[in-house]
Amino acid sequence: MSGHTLKLLTIPVFTGIIGYVTNWSGVVMLFYPVHFRGIRLRPLAPFVGLLPRKIQQIPGVMQAGLGWQGIIPSRAAKMGSIAVDKGISKLGSPREFYEQLEPDKIAEQILISSRQDVHDLIDRILEREHGQLWRDLPPRARQAIHDRVDQQLPQVVRQVTQEIGEHIDQLLDIKLMVIRRIEAQPELANRIFLDVGRKELTFIQNFGFVFGLLLGVPLAFTTNTFPQAWYLLPIGGVLIGYATNLIGIWMIFEPVAPRRFLKMSFHGLFMRRQPEVADVYAGIIANDIVTIANIGDDLMHGPRADRTRQLIENALRPAVDDSLGRASGLVRVAVGTNKYDAIRESLATEAVAYTMTPFNDPEFGAKQNKAIFNLLAARMRTMAPQDFAEMLRTAIKEDEWLLYLHGAVLGFGAGLIHLAIFG
Repeated sequence: MSGHTLKLLTIPVFTGIIGYVTNWSGVVMLFYPVHFRGIRLRPLAPFVGLLPRKIQQIPGVMQAGLGWQGIIPSRAAKMGSIAVDKGISKLGSPREFYEQLEPDKIAEQILISSRQDVHDLIDRILEREHGQLWRDLPPRARQAIHDRVDQQLPQVVRQVTQEIGEHIDQLLDIKLMVIRRIEAQPELANRIFLDVGRKELTFIQNFGFVFGLLLGVPLAFTTNTFPQAWYLLPIGGVLIGYATNLIGIWMIFEPVAPRRFLKMSFHGLFMRRQPEVADVYAGIIANDIVTIANIGDDLMHGPRADRTRQLIENALRPAVDDSLGRASGLVRVAVGTNKYDAIRESLATEAVAYTMTPFNDPEFGAKQNKAIFNLLAARMRTMAPQDFAEMLRTAIKEDEWLLYLHGAVLGFGAGLIHLAIFG
């Protein structure tokens, strides 16, 4: 076999390798590393804002350094925002998510888990605020207070869970909650894409080799026809590297709805699996992001936590007053009105934490998260195709040009390598 023939035969092989490596490395660039790896050049940070917006968004430039961070995790906050705007907000409102947690069952769990804690809280606060009086009270008087609390607690707890439900839209910001979770754990953004689109990402890589191999055939004929045009290989590499990424991503998402051509049906690969993808996506959201534990944490420690605490305190305060006041008028008389009010406030304020204990119970949480999963999965299966496609496509659409550029650069380099080896 002559050297010229070998050169021509290896062109499709090289272009196939270009296509595979381009798409494989493109996938890696999307997701890894999860955290920035490289050297930060902080003195350059003020100048980043002077660059064009698209350049600013490139990982590495964004961190004012030499290095890389996966495109998806580097946009963690943006991904969280898009996940809500294009997906979660269309699947359910805060009120619907809360209703899926079954407030009555939350109330039952609060009663089970907090009754003894509330008794201990009463003992501790009265001991702290007026220890001598509490120690001097006859056991029957102290027990009367505890008994009264036991009588009041079911009604109070149900009122608390109902109040939260009625005001949940003012207490809970799902968008901020999701952004906080994904920003704190950027690997969650990766999981949404890797778990949901694993089959499509594998297809992109394999498609790159096949498509590159096929495009290499006309490129080989072209270089044979114009043997003096040495630049055809690098230019062809650029076009093939660019086109494999472009067409691979297009095939995943387009067409959004099935289309027929010459008795063949064409439909985006991702779109074909809507029922299957719905379960995977809903599982990640329900088990890792919009969970009962995260909802409880956001209610108590999120940006609107002061409203939640105030609401619960307002619900608890009359019950505390009723329990102490009716069960033992001696407490008010002995300590005085001001001191009594301080005791009442302490009880209402510190009891707030116990109303949230079920949200942090793993076993209870697993059962309630299943209800959120069922809601999300059912609604995702019936989403409009356009909305379904936007859930993932929108998150990477602005950065697709980086993948296309990456493919073009690799293709150009591969063309030069082929020239260096075979002349």
